[in-house]
Amino acid sequence: MKITVETVVNAKLNRVWDSWNNPADIKQWNTAQDDWHTTRSAVDLREGGKFLARMEAKDGSTGFDFEGTYTRIVLHKLIEYRMSDGREVEVEFIERAKGVLVKETFDAETENTPELQRQGWQAILDNFGRHVQAKG
Repeated sequence: MKITVETVVNAKLNRVWDSWNNPADIKQWNTAQDDWHTTRSAVDLREGGKFLARMEAKDGSTGFDFEGTYTRIVLHKLIEYRMSDGREVEVEFIERAKGVLVKETFDAETENTPELQRQGWQAILDNFGRHVQAKG
C-alpha cells in the first residue's frame, strides 16, 4: 500500500530543494510532534548515496535512525530512496504559480495504521513548509 502526502511551499524551487537536502535545515524541520527532534542528519545526495536523520524524544526516552539509500535523483524535480527496511519513497518537487508542490509517496509499514502514518508524514511535511517560508 502506498500513501501520499503533499504541501505547497510558498518559496522558490532552489530554496525548497536546498532546505530539503541540507542537514542543518533537516534538523530544524524533521519532526512530527513538538516533543521530538532530529539530533543528527547526514546527506550524501547522489544515486547510491546514503542519508540518515536521528530522531529522538526530547526527554531522551526513545529514538530511532531514519535512514536509507538514494536510488534516483533528478535535480530540482525528484528524489527516490529506499529506507533501511526496504520500503520505497518518491519525493516530487513541482513548480506552481504560488510556490512548489512537494509530493511524497511512500510504502506503508505494517506496525501503525495507514491513517496514523499519513498523519505523521503530513505533520513533518507541514513543518518543512513552515520552516522554508520562515527563512524568507
